[in-house]
Amino acid sequence: MEKILVLAHTEADGSLNTAALEVVEAGRAVPAGGGNLAAGLIGKTVRPPQGIATVYTVEGPEFGQARYSSDAAAAEALCRAAGATMVLAPGTSRWVRALPGVAQRLHGRVDSHVMALEGGRATRWFYRQRIEAVLARGERPWFLLLDAGVPYKEREGEPAVEQVAVTLPPLRTRVSGLVAQKAEQQTIRPDANLLFVAGAGWTKKQKDGQTHVEEAGKLILGFLRHAGASLGSSKSLVDLSGEGQAVLPFLSHLNQVGQTGATPRHPKGLATCCHGEEPHVVGWRFIPERRAVNLDASCGWSRGKADVLYVADAFDVMARLNELLRA
Repeated sequence: MEKILVLAHTEADGSLNTAALEVVEAGRAVPAGGGNLAAGLIGKTVRPPQGIATVYTVEGPEFGQARYSSDAAAAEALCRAAGATMVLAPGTSRWVRALPGVAQRLHGRVDSHVMALEGGRATRWFYRQRIEAVLARGERPWFLLLDAGVPYKEREGEPAVEQVAVTLPPLRTRVSGLVAQKAEQQTIRPDANLLFVAGAGWTKKQKDGQTHVEEAGKLILGFLRHAGASLGSSKSLVDLSGEGQAVLPFLSHLNQVGQTGATPRHPKGLATCCHGEEPHVVGWRFIPERRAVNLDASCGWSRGKADVLYVADAFDVMARLNELLRA
């Protein structure tokens, strides 16, 4: 019988973020095959979620910041205390850095980018999401780093909480602070309700025979700011920079959505100036509600790939949308 442990870091107030809660929900599906689910929480303060039978905690100011030595020591202690044979964790940069070392200490194995769990098997993508594989391992403990995508459902029930003591080695790293972009400068927002995708048409010649890249940038950033949306891009648009053409300066390959890019999981998506070709649309497979704006009524979006296609000029549509949002 598997003993399943969900590892997570808490936020400053002791709560769990969306990625951690999704892993908790994914872990709940595994015990249906006969396992037991527990959670191991690490942070400056810890507020255990409802609906989990047992919660092991490691608390203290040393565990409030990302640091390999303290993260690895805390995770090792939690795994030993729970006697875990299968360890689930969100695929954040913090866990990706620490858990391979923990697996080595406990003589286990680790796999990343897991997208689904069924019984004792894990499903993940290979080769830029072109090959889907199902993994099973005999070695234990088995550490699995999960990608986002499992909606969390709240449950009732107070957990039994057990504090775990951790003896840390001498700390040679001190976290003095964080430097991050301003919120209005961030274009990739995984928790946003809407994905806004810009296609290459934004930088092409418009009805007056001229390009309007600067105006396009203002319209797109204005919409992102007012709607709180996340920005995606087609491959053709981000590739224009390599061809010496005018591009939107805030776009990079990190915004690319599709077969060779990202696969977002926002509830809604809006594509503009994008033809909806299959290599791009494959990145939309986890977005349930899709709309598109394009001047071509026979584009890929009109062939069953979007719920609604607006045959209109994206410049006019987005200008009007921004006016409504400002109002």
